[in-house]
Amino acid sequence: METGFDHRARQGRDFVARHGETVFNAARRLQGDHPHTPLTRAGFAQADEMGRALRDLLGAKPTLAMWASPTGRALQTLAVIAEHLELDWHQARTDARLVEIDMGSWGGRYYADVVAEVGPVIDEEGLLRCAPDGETYPAIAERVGGWLRHTNEDAGDRLVIMHGISSRVLRGVATGAPIGACGAPVLPGYPQGSVSLIERGQETLVHRGIGYAPA
Repeated sequence: METGFDHRARQGRDFVARHGETVFNAARRLQGDHPHTPLTRAGFAQADEMGRALRDLLGAKPTLAMWASPTGRALQTLAVIAEHLELDWHQARTDARLVEIDMGSWGGRYYADVVAEVGPVIDEEGLLRCAPDGETYPAIAERVGGWLRHTNEDAGDRLVIMHGISSRVLRGVATGAPIGACGAPVLPGYPQGSVSLIERGQETLVHRGIGYAPA
């Protein structure tokens, strides 16, 4: 597939973060694109760790554009990080193209119940199987690639708070990763509470979280 994004053209750095653990994660439920699933205490602790790691790296009040998925869990995570960085959370921008994979009729259900009906829903690479009426990986690549194209001229560094699956695809598009078996460029997953840095199409891990959620 062709995303239309030149991963070498971006001038600033992108810090791509996965939100902290939520009540759905803790209950082993398929979260998908559910808009508002609040963080657990573990999730807030993970956000604290991300905030401290970024504060150590960037200092106070860095010149940093803040972006987030419009979901509650992403915005809660961003609020904690912004406090560490002494930035105004209200200056953040949201975009629906940054949301998580749409799991269709599987969304909100317990992993165990779906597995009992259809078999494994997570493959050996940690990728979620697409629900019959859910979103495909090429469709995710198209929407996150669209966000990257439309914001490619943003000046300076950015912090982007996203989700497990959609961030893996965005990171793949942003680094020009090869197309995988799922039909889209996807990088390996990181635990909840992780932050990676993408600069000129190259990725490095800034902070590895301790979350357990598989997707």
